[in-house]
Amino acid sequence: MFKSLSPRLRSVAIGLSILLLATAAPAQPNPEPALSAPRIVTLDWTIAETLMGMGVAPQAVAQLSAYHDWVAEPALPDTVVDLGLRTQPNLELLADLQPDLILISPMFSNLAPRLNRIAPVEQLELYIPGSDTWEQMLQLTRDAARLAGQPQAGERLIAQAESILLAHRQQLPTATRPLLIVQFMDARHVRVFGENGLYQAVLEQLELENAWPGQTNSWGFAMVGIEELLGIDAQLVVVEPAPLGVQAQLADSGLWQTLPDVQNDSVISLPPVWSFGALPSAIRFADVLTHALVARHAQ
Repeated sequence: MFKSLSPRLRSVAIGLSILLLATAAPAQPNPEPALSAPRIVTLDWTIAETLMGMGVAPQAVAQLSAYHDWVAEPALPDTVVDLGLRTQPNLELLADLQPDLILISPMFSNLAPRLNRIAPVEQLELYIPGSDTWEQMLQLTRDAARLAGQPQAGERLIAQAESILLAHRQQLPTATRPLLIVQFMDARHVRVFGENGLYQAVLEQLELENAWPGQTNSWGFAMVGIEELLGIDAQLVVVEPAPLGVQAQLADSGLWQTLPDVQNDSVISLPPVWSFGALPSAIRFADVLTHALVARHAQ
């Protein structure tokens, strides 16, 4: 094709052709195409929020509407399928989805034999008695990230949580009273939160003191009557939601009205935060608590 050119031009043209071929050819074989993310379903809201916190949307989750009531954030996209009750998931629907992996917590271990007929089942643990709750949350994050094929996403979520809590710790008022954190079960009984729970783990990261002196269960709370809150010198913090009608009944409750923060109208109310959650709920609790304490200090 170069015969019609002069010797000098023919030499230049051949050289350019060789150069173009060299730059167009890959220096090494093309890499293998990336594997697609596994299709993951879970019955457990704590695992669901952890996946979402890493940017991994589960294929399906149980009791979606209740998840949005209790966990709230991170929200699940509309593409996530509702599997029905956490304790009685729709196994036929689950089989139709053909997931690659089913993630559960020990609470649902009795379902593992039936779930295992549909897809491999992995169990992720949290709130193990006698273990550091914060470290457990970090481990659960890393385990979920590994199973989702996204180990770096897990490390990013951990770094984000640590950075946010450090920033909140530096923002908190220096003279914050010990906190008494409760959630209403009815007009006479509350869960009071202490050792082993998510709220306590966050308080420790924020270097805040928990005023509850009593024991708690493996989930980090004790069920007590309102009378057991009397005499505790602390900032009272109520986490929503409360059962229907409780607020109206509290207005006529002599015990509740006796508490100093109730009398002074200085009770701090927080929006729902999943008290059995992992890092996303920890971040959310740190956010709403810090905002409330800073606002109270500014009054």
